[in-house]
Amino acid sequence: MTVKILITSYLEPELVRCIREVDGDFAVIYEPSLIPKPCYFSDHKGEFFTRSPEEEAQWQELLSVADIIFDFDQTHLDDLPDLAPNVKWLQATSSGVARFMSDRGYKARMPNTIFTNAVGVHAQPLAEFCLMVMIMFNKGFLEVLEDQKKKHWERYAGIDLSNRTLAIIGLGQVGQEIARIGKQFGMKTIGVKRSIEGANLEKLHVDELYAPDDLHKVLPKAEYLVLIAPHTDETAKMIAEKEFSLMPKGSVLINIGRGALVDEKALIKALETGHLAGAGLDVFEVEPLPKDSPFWDMPNVIVSPHSASTTNNENKLITDIFCNNLVRYLAGEDLINLV
Repeated sequence: MTVKILITSYLEPELVRCIREVDGDFAVIYEPSLIPKPCYFSDHKGEFFTRSPEEEAQWQELLSVADIIFDFDQTHLDDLPDLAPNVKWLQATSSGVARFMSDRGYKARMPNTIFTNAVGVHAQPLAEFCLMVMIMFNKGFLEVLEDQKKKHWERYAGIDLSNRTLAIIGLGQVGQEIARIGKQFGMKTIGVKRSIEGANLEKLHVDELYAPDDLHKVLPKAEYLVLIAPHTDETAKMIAEKEFSLMPKGSVLINIGRGALVDEKALIKALETGHLAGAGLDVFEVEPLPKDSPFWDMPNVIVSPHSASTTNNENKLITDIFCNNLVRYLAGEDLINLV
């Protein structure tokens, strides 16, 4: 029987061809006119979009017969389990989808569906973002840009990254890549990981490794603190006033995980008092970031619109994972990147 694959977000034509070229008895269904148009490279949500009644009926028919779905359907996030009762496997285009799925009860509502994610795809761009933030603060580049606007010439001394301490909360593939790059710059790296028993520090690229319960031992050393943990009940507001007070004066926070990991009021206070030298934020409690947020106007904050992980290579890398898994699926083998 022919396996029907439905692609629910924009994908470049050459990547659709790559999926179609995988050997196997399946049909790839890709209807760009029925899905949101992307606003930028690798945009999986797309611009505001509505279908005509006829188009909506056509789309729901495609969902109803799909065996495999590439990406969550942004137009039917809440009722997807009802509209796609036959789907056996869904490939997500994001890495951290567990909370998203839990909030919508997908596990209970889609008990016969396998979910895979894009873990690993975003490691390099997120690590590069963290490196950029650290260098911008160390080299005083925010001040340099302001001086350039004013045509003001004033020499200064920057700070080297070597021998500085980088602490990373969350040592998945992204955290490990951040640690690896930090080591390349001569930094001391510390990791925080849920399971540390039997861990190989060399493979994790860290000099020290701690469990979450020992966070109080890590923070006093963290000249740069990177958050790349998922949002769970345990991690919500895990970095608040007490945690900021434990960090060294002049340290820098980088949040590329989820906005819910940080108590933003406490962060603003720590930045305003100068206890923290700065922050590079790609995620926030409320997104888009409200126009009245203090973060917009703070001279020691880099505001990134949840885009640190998105690059021109993202769709290709996700498609590679999907095609690899498609071969495994057709062969009856275990899939990689299981949620």
